[in-house]
Formats: sequence, C-alpha cells, structure tokens
Amino acid sequence: MTHNAPNIQIDDYFAADTFARMKSFADQKDTPFVVIDTATISRAYQELEDNFPYASIYYAVKANPAVDILTLLRDRGANFDIASIYELDKVMNLGVTGDRISYGNTIKKSKDIRYFYERGVRMFATDSEADLRNIARAAPGSRVYVRILTEGTLTADWPLSRKFGCQTDMAMDLLILARDLGLIPYGVSFHVGSQQREISSWDAALGKVKVIFERLREEDGIELKMINMGGGFPANYITRTNTLETYAQEITRFIEEDFGKDFPEIIIEPGRSLIANAGILVSEVVLISRKSRTALHRWVFTDVGKFSGLIETLDESIKFPIYVEKKGEVEESVIAGPTCDSADIMYENYKYPMPLNLAIGDRLYWLSTGAYTTSYSAIEFNGFPPLKEYCI
Repeated sequence: MTHNAPNIQIDDYFAADTFARMKSFADQKDTPFVVIDTATISRAYQELEDNFPYASIYYAVKANPAVDILTLLRDRGANFDIASIYELDKVMNLGVTGDRISYGNTIKKSKDIRYFYERGVRMFATDSEADLRNIARAAPGSRVYVRILTEGTLTADWPLSRKFGCQTDMAMDLLILARDLGLIPYGVSFHVGSQQREISSWDAALGKVKVIFERLREEDGIELKMINMGGGFPANYITRTNTLETYAQEITRFIEEDFGKDFPEIIIEPGRSLIANAGILVSEVVLISRKSRTALHRWVFTDVGKFSGLIETLDESIKFPIYVEKKGEVEESVIAGPTCDSADIMYENYKYPMPLNLAIGDRLYWLSTGAYTTSYSAIEFNGFPPLKEYCI
C-alpha cells in the first residue's frame, strides 16, 4: 500500500544542531553502531534532579554500561543500581565506592552477595526467603529492601511483573524475618514496568507500600525508612508520552497523599529515561524484496536486528522512530534483520512507511536507541560482532 505520509521529524526528537553533529560523526563510520550524545544525557540527569529534588538517583547500569556514560554520571554524583558482579567491577574500577551502590537484583548467588559485601556494598534487594537468608549469611547487618509485585502489565511497553517481586503479605513476612536475622529492614521497592505510560500505576504501587509501612510499624514495631520506586519513566518513541515534569508532579502528589510532607527517603532508578533519547542506532539497508508479484508491502532487510541490539522489538513492544533521508511517496514495509533466524523480524504487524525510492545501501537512523541496545547485543550470532558504540 502506498500513500503520502509524513516522515519522522528530527526536531521532535533532537535539536537540529545536535542531530547534525551526531550525523556528521556517524557518516564517517561503518554500520551498524550506536552513537551517544553525552550532553543529552547530562541534560536528562539535570531534569531528573530538578523534578525529583528529594530523591536519590541510582542509575540502572544494565540500560547502558558504557564507560563514558558511567564516568559522566559518577561525576554528576549519581548512585548506581547494579545487577551483577561484572557491573560492580566496572563501576568500582571507575572509583565509585560501595556506599553509592545498591545490589538491585533479587536473583543472585550467595558468593556474589559476599563479593558485594566485601567491596563495601550494604544495600540489597530481595523478594524471597531463600535469598534473604543468603544475604543474612553473606552480608550480615546490611540494609535490605523487599520488592513487591505491581500491576502495570497492560500499560507498560516493556512489563516487568511476575518474575520479580512478591505479594504484600510475603513482603511483610520477609521484612520481619530480616530483623530477626540481624539485618536492617530498610524499605520497599517496586517497578511499575519499563516505558510506563499510565502515571496512576505509581499511585497503586505506593498505596501497597503505605499498607506495608503502617502495618509493620503498628503491629511489629518496625520503622521502614525508604521507598525505591524503580524506573519506568519514558523515552521518546513513536507513541509519545507525558513529560517527565508531569510524571514528577503527579508522583510527588501520590507520595504526599499517602505519607504526608515528611515522607520517607525516596530512591529512583532511571535507565531508559536517562539514556535512550541520547542515542541513534545507525544501520544500512542490505536488501529490499517482495514475497510475490502482487504483494502489497516490501521487506526491508537491514544490517542490525533482534540479536544485535533490537531485542526490545520482541512482540513489537518498543516502536523506535526510524528516520531516513529520502522523502516522497512511501509504502508500508516489513523491517527485518540480517541473520538466518526467522525470528529476526523487528516489525511485521506494525508496518513502517518507508520511501518508495529507498535503496540498498541507504541508512536508517533508529532514534531513542541509547538504552537497552548495546547491552542486549549478542556476542557472535551468525558471526556478527557485538554492536559498536561511540560516545561523543
């Protein structure tokens, strides 16, 4: 199907001079790769500080562990949410101390807990009795926070429910057990889902947290100190969201309604919202074909795919804005990757309008790809190397 449709407008995503600088750099490199504008990250960090002045920011390293990004955030005073000993080593090798780190993964080996403890980390997430007992043995006296289940599955582009967290009654049992095991029952965490569009999801989660705080204080004499609200703040993909300022105003109101003006310590763990908008993934068109003489759409094959950084197109969950330089009449197209795996199709149900004059060798600029691209890239599937990254 062909029609005239507006192409992605760069100024909806980048300042013209920023994109021009990134493209000038990109034009000198072989595809595929991601280019990151560190000034955009710095502005995003400032925006978080301005809108959540009361919160401690723990960057979710899994979003993008590039040394240049970690160094920038270290120098800005950020803390770090760490998921493995490998992330820990990377961050601590840059001079970050254990008091700026939270071991936020609820699934971890006992020896890894000990490793964190020996390197000065004293704050650990948990959501199960077995893990809590491991923390008590390997990291005695540490602060623990329990992650609860939340309902954000239907309104988040990338849900994080089911695998992580526990029900409210179990969370209370774990915090009581933490005290009995000599740990410090410090707080409660939740994650409403990555790229969460429905701000009321935070309201529902905070309501559960309030119940836990009140019941533990009244029935067990445990005074929790901290709420970890996780991430979930949005990036700029094809479907736009409210501004971070709107999220912050509403979430602050929810906190104050539940806990008053003198509310507990608040932690946020941004990843996507800090990094995604700073990145452009640059790929090249490898092949354009049709499956029959009468096919109503083309297949556009590019040199990057699900296994080389675009895993978040799984189930077409994240719809990245794709900019091309050519203009004019467009046709709905399937976009697929280069590997010999039939699952390596990014968009088939949601067909992207691509210019009819798009040709082999043209470049596709995937916007808002600074987060969860390089860190998801396979090592050597079909022999393709990991996705390259440049920070400018």
